[in-house]
Amino acid sequence: MTPFAALLRKDLRVELRTLRSLPAMALFAVTAFVIFRFGLDRTSLDGELAAGVLVPTLLFAALLAINRLFVAEREEGGFDAFLLAPVDRTALFVAKAAVLFGFLVAVEIAAIPAFAVLLLGPSPAQALPGLLAILVLADVGIAVIGTLVGAMAIQTRARDLIVPLISLPLILPVVIAAAKATTPLLLAGGPGDVAARWPLILGLYDVVFALTAYAVFDFLLED
Repeated sequence: MTPFAALLRKDLRVELRTLRSLPAMALFAVTAFVIFRFGLDRTSLDGELAAGVLVPTLLFAALLAINRLFVAEREEGGFDAFLLAPVDRTALFVAKAAVLFGFLVAVEIAAIPAFAVLLLGPSPAQALPGLLAILVLADVGIAVIGTLVGAMAIQTRARDLIVPLISLPLILPVVIAAAKATTPLLLAGGPGDVAARWPLILGLYDVVFALTAYAVFDFLLED
């Protein structure tokens, strides 16, 4: 078994046994949609307002997982054990990013149907393929940035404060591009055409941050 596979398997088994991240993320997202449903006093949203509710809610749910992404390694000596192992240290970054990406996908599987029932019009299924493609690109960016920030914040005592302060400005371009891309998909009259520049911005941002994080994670782990 490769180091990446071993780390990925370990984190997934820990989550399945403890359920410390996924239920909280899903509950937060669904609760936020309920609050928006009654707070806005509207039976359905569309366009920019629908995108402005969906994308930030998923982002804030992701912060719950980012805060706990490296807790086990910090509290149980996992960092020391990994540094002593004769393996590529960037395997830890790739595995953690994959875990966070999987968490986001799992939460969206639960949250998007709730969002559709509570806040969308009668036929949201037409927008689903395009919406999923945009969310996957956004999830990659959030996972990469969240893993890098989580690794930095876990070394401090105020990680609950450091994570949002650092990650939110870095993830802001992802949120803007994802919201702009999903806006035409959530129009009341049916999904429209998505401007090509927004998915391209998401993809480029994902690649740039993935390469940057991959390059600096080894030094960050040593410090």
